Amino acid sequence: MGERHELTGQVHGEPLADGRVGACVRVPVTGTPSPRWSRALTSHLSTDLMGHAHVGHLRLSGIVQGRDLVLEGVEDAEAPALGRCLHDAVAAANRCCEGDEPSPPANMSGERAAAIAQALAGSTKGTA
Repeated sequence: MGERHELTGQVHGEPLADGRVGACVRVPVTGTPSPRWSRALTSHLSTDLMGHAHVGHLRLSGIVQGRDLVLEGVEDAEAPALGRCLHDAVAAANRCCEGDEPSPPANMSGERAAAIAQALAGSTKGTA
């Protein structure tokens, strides 16, 4: 089964720290997007915003934060166009994640990864 999310709920704007440009805008989405969906969204949104004015201060890294899309550096002049691009990027991410994609091959077994984690945990005891 694929993955699908929609923009939902009330959008909130927050001021950023002094010296920063634009606002921080939080847009709730349905569910908690996976890393795969998040990468697809960011990729499509970045592509859609190419050539738009007033997006130089926009931060897209880490846009998906739990059940929110968090856009930092949103400027007044670009907000309406950014809204349209965001809707389009969500639709594109949904299309990309419609079907089941097999997991990429792992670089090691789960048992080996667990052993590495245990070795790390054992070496951190008594260092606090």
